[in-house]
Amino acid sequence: MAHQAHAYHMVDPSPWPLTGAIAALLMTSGLAIWFHFHSTTLMTLGLILLLLTMYQWWRDIIREGTFQGHHTPPVQKGLRYGMILFITSEVFFFLGFFWAFYHSRLAPTPELGGCWPPTGITPLDPFEVPLLNTAVLLASGVTVTWAHHSIMEGERKQAIQSLALTILLGLYFTALQAMEYYEAPFTIADGVFGGIFFVATGFHGLRIVIGSSFLVVCLLREVQYHFTSEHPFGFEAADCYWHFFNVLWLFLYVSLYWWGS
Repeated sequence: MAHQAHAYHMVDPSPWPLTGAIAALLMTSGLAIWFHFHSTTLMTLGLILLLLTMYQWWRDIIREGTFQGHHTPPVQKGLRYGMILFITSEVFFFLGFFWAFYHSRLAPTPELGGCWPPTGITPLDPFEVPLLNTAVLLASGVTVTWAHHSIMEGERKQAIQSLALTILLGLYFTALQAMEYYEAPFTIADGVFGGIFFVATGFHGLRIVIGSSFLVVCLLREVQYHFTSEHPFGFEAADCYWHFFNVLWLFLYVSLYWWGS
């Protein structure tokens, strides 16, 4: 490798953005085919390609940052700015759902019966499963903060334990939400109420699944001694992502479940 006289990382050509885009195309097209023709072949193929892309792309980034030393302080600073911009994009993504909800909630149209919840809709009790899910996510926020503190203090055993506990809480949240969807007395087809509810909470639930996969990778990396107090960014990115969606859930709970019911 040629001598590098600067602290910035010139990324090598990679096929993974292309394979990731192909996987996304196969999954979205496969989802439409599943809805209309009840065939899951294309969607399954896209999912397999996506998982392979995730594994190999993350493997390459871990090599660059951990073994090849490309993640210098200026590069880590750029990665932090990138994560901030990504979370900002998520804020505006969910802002649209909240806008739609408050628009309908504050001024229900005659088509909704002039009231909220709309006529004929039985909302979920906010003090049953939704409240439990809130407690689970808040607890996971505590454990992931414990993991971050343990990594910065060099307490590897505590970091592994707290990370594993956070992942279990994330999986428990996902299982509770799946049960809630299964038993909900309304569907996504029930007008603006069902549409906003399932789209907003569904995208949040998808982010929790993604965040759980981030934390699984962080746990595997911590087991292999990849994180130090000088190079913790791989975990810090997952930590910020997790905390953001914990906070977002509080807004969803208060708006959609409590005030919206």
